[in-house]
Amino acid sequence: MDANIDSQIGATEKVLSESHKVPVWVFWRARRYLLAMMLFLGFFNSYSLRVNLSVAIVAMTQLNNITSSNGTIYLERYFDWDTKIQGYLLGSFFYGYIFTQIVGGYLCIRFGGKPVIAAGIGVASVLTVLSPIAANINIYLFLTVRILVGVFEGIITPSAHYLHARWYPPLEKTRLVTIGLSGTYFGTVISLPLSSLLASTLGWESIFYVSGLIGIIWTMFFLLIVKNKPSEDSKISKHELTFITESLKVTKPAETSLSVPWRAILSSKHVWAASIGVTCEIWGYYTLLTQLPKFMKYCLNFDLNAAGAVSALPYIAVTIVLQASGHLADYLATRKSFTITQLRKIFIGVGFMGQCLFLVISVYWLSKLGTIFCLIVAVGFGGFAMSAFCVNILDMAPNYGPVITAMANTLATVPGVVSPIITGYLVTDETSVEQWRIIFYITASIYLLGSIIFICFGTGELQPWDNPEIKYKKTDDINGHNNKTFNAEET
Repeated sequence: MDANIDSQIGATEKVLSESHKVPVWVFWRARRYLLAMMLFLGFFNSYSLRVNLSVAIVAMTQLNNITSSNGTIYLERYFDWDTKIQGYLLGSFFYGYIFTQIVGGYLCIRFGGKPVIAAGIGVASVLTVLSPIAANINIYLFLTVRILVGVFEGIITPSAHYLHARWYPPLEKTRLVTIGLSGTYFGTVISLPLSSLLASTLGWESIFYVSGLIGIIWTMFFLLIVKNKPSEDSKISKHELTFITESLKVTKPAETSLSVPWRAILSSKHVWAASIGVTCEIWGYYTLLTQLPKFMKYCLNFDLNAAGAVSALPYIAVTIVLQASGHLADYLATRKSFTITQLRKIFIGVGFMGQCLFLVISVYWLSKLGTIFCLIVAVGFGGFAMSAFCVNILDMAPNYGPVITAMANTLATVPGVVSPIITGYLVTDETSVEQWRIIFYITASIYLLGSIIFICFGTGELQPWDNPEIKYKKTDDINGHNNKTFNAEET
């Protein structure tokens, strides 16, 4: 490492010591932490808008006691949609979402991350408020609105990475990114029981009104508070601005235009193993996310309010396991117990096999306590798999991680489209345990498939086609080898 880099590191360490004079828990004074909290709330809103239909559709299609003017009581539904139509509606969000992630990446490069995120959540929130009107007019209009919600939400994640790259110092990047992304799980955990409560007290329309209004309010604050770059923020302290600017200089990529090695990426069995593995994991996530409230209500006889609350419990479990497994993986790596590849395969194998086993048990141990316990454990095991998947692409290709992530996420959106439709066709009687078992068997089989593919073809090794022009360190301590610094001259 040359003297210039050494001097930059020295300057950064000095500024870092100065920055610690401001406690980071006072996040409104540390603007990078304020950004992380705003993104946490943004992802919270994003997932609330995504999952609210899972509970709302139960209230929209259940039988209700109606008293006529002459005192006669009869049963009637708000919407007489069969399970096939419900499947299309539950998957409609992903019809739009699957096509706009790459678009979001282009837009944030052109206009910056702030306006794109604001447009994504803001427009999706307005559309959500309009959803009850659309549903009462025509099912096809309602379907179109849900597709458009997915279109605008698809641009959010790549735009968040734009802000990460410009605001977060390397030594703090992991925890700051984690703060923001944890909003996705909290959005699921809070939205499901809250939606049930709103439906049972204020009616199903309130689910869309409340979540949409919260998203609109967040968008206004986001536009007022967040800036694309630290240098554009008039409220940032001099110490924090210097700290962020200097620390990012140390690891700033070389100013060269790198061509993407598409042929190498698309022909890599390791890339496909990771992409297919993520897709298999997301299949189970989306299947349970969209179907658990109905399964709880019709097979376990929970009322609507309890079904939403209980459906949120597995996502509390996966949030806890995700954090714990990440720390465990780092501990094992420090102890040099396993290579990176071995760690990734162990955690993904344990996660998938645990999900597969307990998902099957859950539809045979049919009791409120037994089934719920199995589902909580099954979804919780997903935290082991996701803790490995979220870093595996960076193991293989740190320079082309965003490109490969976009490809993997696009493929992983397919389950969101296909899974609800398959459920709609196979579960024609929502009270039939036998029909629900088929859905759980399919999901467990897909978990098993993902485990086998990644264990056979996955890797945690840096790939030779990753561009060497950007300086970085590859640390092989956990593999039992010597450290080696790669740069353009050596290759």
